[in-house]
Parts: sequence; structure tokens; C-alpha cells
Amino acid sequence: MISMFKNLFKKEEIKVKPPFYDIVCPYCFEKYQPEDVVFRAAHHLEDDEDYALQEDEELNKYRAKFGMDSAPEMEAVLHPKYIHDNDKVYADGVLAAITDSHGIVTRKRLCPACHNELPINAGKVPSNIISIVGASSVGKSVYMTSLIHTLQNTTAYNFNAACMPLNADVSRKFKEKYEEPIFENGRMLQSTRLELQEPYIFQLIFKNENQAPLTLVFFDVPGEGMVDQDFLSIFASHIKNSAGILFLVDPLQIKSIRERMLIHLDNHGDVSERYAEPRDVILNLFENFIGHQDKGKTSIPTAVILTKSDLLNTLAEEDGAYIRPNSNLFNNYVHTGALNLIEFENINGEVRRLIEKIDRPFKDALDVYFTNTAFFAVSALGTNPVNKEIAGVVNPIRVDEPVIWLLNQLGYIEGKEY
Repeated sequence: MISMFKNLFKKEEIKVKPPFYDIVCPYCFEKYQPEDVVFRAAHHLEDDEDYALQEDEELNKYRAKFGMDSAPEMEAVLHPKYIHDNDKVYADGVLAAITDSHGIVTRKRLCPACHNELPINAGKVPSNIISIVGASSVGKSVYMTSLIHTLQNTTAYNFNAACMPLNADVSRKFKEKYEEPIFENGRMLQSTRLELQEPYIFQLIFKNENQAPLTLVFFDVPGEGMVDQDFLSIFASHIKNSAGILFLVDPLQIKSIRERMLIHLDNHGDVSERYAEPRDVILNLFENFIGHQDKGKTSIPTAVILTKSDLLNTLAEEDGAYIRPNSNLFNNYVHTGALNLIEFENINGEVRRLIEKIDRPFKDALDVYFTNTAFFAVSALGTNPVNKEIAGVVNPIRVDEPVIWLLNQLGYIEGKEY
């Protein structure tokens, strides 16, 4: 009798699936369980209308939103709810493949909302997505370019990982549109047009197989979009389902120091004629996302980043009223293996105090709506370009530090006091 009960329990244990994670689509940012995915058939049959090449309406709606041409006719989309349980294959507790009615196996999992193909590890590991926001002229595109370049060439190696584009198409577009102009040709990027553009998706994949990848999703969104209601309604789910936020602020956005800095620049450099207050971005984030959270706050770790830190040299004074000339802000630092907590606290404290002095309303808004913030200063180029030309070698300063802090906050790496 005891033996029989043991066997019964043993059979039950076999049926138990390992834990899975909700999937956040890196394209449309809808959130759902792995069981809700759909599949792209692995073949087509002209004499079977269910398996003939056909237009994918959901995919084309997504592509139209980003100004892309419709996709050519494709293999059919298959819904697992119509597939017998015996024809479903699970891997790590996640529905990974199905066998269709013609006996053909497909492993191409699609987002049920936009029908883009999902990463292979979706649902098997947490969907930790990092988003980037900021108003106009903060240099989001340039920072994104410098950050990915640094992650691929330096940071990933220092943390036993690799920074990989999601697919070959992302790799090609990023190199042609962003990396080559700046790092090979020494020219600035063209201003982003006020229209939706498909996100650029990269993953920080760790060599430790037990460590989940970190997904970096960048919308090359024009800054005006971050204070535009139509844009924000689309990006609200992107921000809401993010594991971390990079919030970019240009010192030239802050009225109290803009005139002083422009006097020192004396027209030697590129500056924007239009400036949006960083607090406006927070107000719009509150209306579209934060205000709908518990107690009207968000606990998502948020790195507040002063861009173009090389320009802050104009504020450097011996008395330290704003910044001291020997400030660590102007020196690059390479974190290796862990977040150097002493180095981080020095930068965090200095930038936090600076923002409090130059834009107290913005600092107060951050304190009211964000429960977990840290402050950074970065220079994507290391110098201010003149007439859209970058003089000398591009020398990024501290561009990866905010992401390293997020890695620490999300439990990927340790923080150590060196």
C-alpha cells in the first residue's frame, strides 16, 4: 500500500512544471503568460487555405504604427488553444513548440498582440527591460549609441557577459544609422523626426547560464514625443512594464544655468534653440503612468542622468558652489565585476546636490513620484561637437555607470566598497 502511494506521488511530481515568468513583449510591451503565445507555422500549403501564405493583419498594424511597409504574405498564425495537449512541447516550464495538424513542428513563438517573433528565452527568465526617457535635445540617440558601443566593447567583458543585438537586422541598422556615423566618421546624428520608430533591442547575456539576460530596449523617440499625449499613451505600457528607467536631463534644459553656460560656450559648440523643462516629462509620465500606480508613485529603479557632462566644466569653481574643477564627474571610471559603492555614492551625492541647487522643482517632483532614484552625469562623446563635427577620438565618460547601478538594483551584480 505504501509503495502504491509513493508511486502516485511520483507521477504527480512529474506533471508539475517548473516556474515560468510573465512575458513582456520587447516590441509592443504587452504583458502576458507564456501559455498565451501564438506560433508561426513552419510550412505553407497552397491547397489548404488555413496553411496558405497570407497577410498578417496584426503584424502589419504594428509595422504601420512605426512607418514601415507591410510585411509580405507569410505562413499562417497558429493558436495553441486549438492544438491537442499531446502536440505541445514544453521547455523549462514554458510552451516552446507545437505540432500542427499536418504533423509539422514549429518553434516560432509570436507575441499574441503584435505577432513579432519572441526571444527564445521569453518566459523562461524574467523580462527585465530597461527603458530610456527624456525631453527634447537631451541627446537620447547619441547616448544610446555611446552606451551600446561601450557595453559591447568594455562593460560586457568586465562583467563576464556579451551585449548582443536581438537579431541581425537590429545589428545592421544600429551600425549604419548610429555607430558608424559617430565612432567611425566623427559626425553627429540627424535630429529624430516626430514619428514613431521601431525600438532597438539588445540583450546583455551573461556567461553564467543561471543568470537571466537583461534586455535593453531603446525607442529613438524625438524629445517632443515625451511631452506629447499621443506618444505617451503608446509608451505608457513600455515604461510601466520596464524593470528600470534611464531618465536623461540636459543641463541646457535648466533655465537657471543655461544662460551662464551659453556665455562660456561663446557660440563654440552645438546647442539647441528649443528647451523643454525636465519637470514637464515627469508631469506627463504621471498622467499616463505613475498616477495609476499605488499611491501615485513608482518603485521602478530610475537613474536620473545629466547628459553632456563635459559642458559642466563651465560651472566648475574652486568654492564648489556648483561643481569643483577636480570633480570626479569629469573623469571616466570603469566598474569591473561589481558596482564600486564608494565611487557611486560620490557621484550620486554630487549630482543630487547639483540638481537640487539648479532646479529644485524638478528635484521635488522626482522625490514625490519616484521612490528609488540615483543620480549620474555622463558625456556620450567626451567633448562638445562643433558644426556637427566631433573633434578627435570619441571618448565616452561614465556612460555605462547608470546601467551598472540598475544591474545592482535588479540583483545581477554585487555592490562593493573598494
